[in-house]
Amino acid sequence: MSQIHPTAVIHPGAKIGEGCRIGPYCVIGEQVTLGANCVLHSHAVIEGCTTLGYGNEVFPFACIGGKTQDLKWKGGVTRTEIGNDNVFREGVTVHCATNADEATVIGNNNLFLIHSHVAHDCIIGNYVIMSGVSGLAGHVRVDDHAIISAYAGVHQFCRIGRNSIIGGYSKVVQDVPPFMLVDGNPGETKTINKVGLERFGLADETITALRQAYKILFREGLTVTNALARIETELPALPEVQHLVVFCRTSERGISK
Repeated sequence: MSQIHPTAVIHPGAKIGEGCRIGPYCVIGEQVTLGANCVLHSHAVIEGCTTLGYGNEVFPFACIGGKTQDLKWKGGVTRTEIGNDNVFREGVTVHCATNADEATVIGNNNLFLIHSHVAHDCIIGNYVIMSGVSGLAGHVRVDDHAIISAYAGVHQFCRIGRNSIIGGYSKVVQDVPPFMLVDGNPGETKTINKVGLERFGLADETITALRQAYKILFREGLTVTNALARIETELPALPEVQHLVVFCRTSERGISK
């Protein structure tokens, strides 16, 4: 049985999974679906057409599924789709998509620290960490195991590559390549995310190859096209190296140089 505090305001149309715990003064809207074993601490707000999977934890004053802040919104049902085992700390905001029948999407096992913000139409993978007061503008994509440090801001339509890290207070206006460390205002690719890659368990051979790829891309004065051609020719065809090449080659905003 779910445990629901008597002061919680839950619309009769909401769907509450088994084993959920809903604290004092929470508000849950009509089109909300909570999976099993979700925990909502006091004063959490879940609204809009929003689905949460199982095992999510929402701390006080977090607001999930609210109306997009995009002025292009023309009405209609837009969605927020959230997977399993995510943690939303105090004051986190997640907004639904802008256009009808589209969604803001969050995967599994992500951690959103205090007052971080996910805007409309973002797509976030798995095991992502957003630190305190960091923010994503609309249509940002964040791939698995990326870390966005405190007070960093990411421009609309940017993509954050897997296993990358963005330094605190950074202003990101172009794509962040996978496996790299980006820092500054505007954000620049400084080096590989060595500590993160080691913690992730990548082999020394892979880390060495990624370091060589970084030097070719960012330290030899080549165009991105020529640098990628050199990487494909000179470096081992490891999956991570190939992923880096494809990411950079398909970037629409350009990569943070």
